[in-house]
Amino acid sequence: MSDQENLGQQASSSVLVAEEGMDRRHWLTAGVAVAAGLAGAIVAWQKYQPQGVLDEATQNFWQQEFDKPEGGTLRMAAFRGQPLLVNFWATWCPPCIEELPLIDAFYKANQSKSFQVVGLAVDQPSMVKRFLLQKPLQFPNGMAGLNGTQLGISLGNAESVLPYSVLFDAKGRLLAQKAGRLEQKDLDSWLQKVL
Repeated sequence: MSDQENLGQQASSSVLVAEEGMDRRHWLTAGVAVAAGLAGAIVAWQKYQPQGVLDEATQNFWQQEFDKPEGGTLRMAAFRGQPLLVNFWATWCPPCIEELPLIDAFYKANQSKSFQVVGLAVDQPSMVKRFLLQKPLQFPNGMAGLNGTQLGISLGNAESVLPYSVLFDAKGRLLAQKAGRLEQKDLDSWLQKVL
C-alpha cells in the first residue's frame, strides 16, 4: 500500500470517527433538550393545577355568606346536602363571560336533579349588578369581591386564575377543581361524579 493510499485511509477513518463523535454529541444534545423540555412542562403543569385543599378550608367555605346582586344574602350553608358547582368569575374576564351561558344552561337542565350552581363574582358590586341586568343568569350569584380571591386560593386556586370552578358532593366534600374555562365535557363528567 502506498503512502498516499495509507494517508487516504487514515483521513477516511478520521472523518468516520469525527462523524460518529458528532452523531453522539447530536443525540446527547437532543436528549438533554428533550429532558429539559419535559421537566419544564411538568413544572408548568404542576404550577397551574389546582392545589390540595385542607378540610378546614372546606369547612370555612360552608360558613361563608355573600350579598346577592338583587339584595339579600346568599348563604353557602343553604346548599349543603346537595351537589354544588361553585364558579368564581368576573365581568372583566372574557373566558368567564364566555362560559356563563353554558353553566346557566347546565343549571337549568339539572336543577330538577337537585344539582345546584352558585356563581361568586370576584368583582365590584356595581359592575356585577350592571352585567346581570344585561345578561341575567338563572343560578344564584354572590358578590365575593376581593375576598373571593382569598376564598378561591383556600379552595385550591393557588394562581388566582379566573374562571375557577369547584365541585362539592352532597356531603360537602370537595370532589373536583378546574382553573380555566369549563367545557361541556367537564360539566358532564362532574355530574356523573355526584349522581
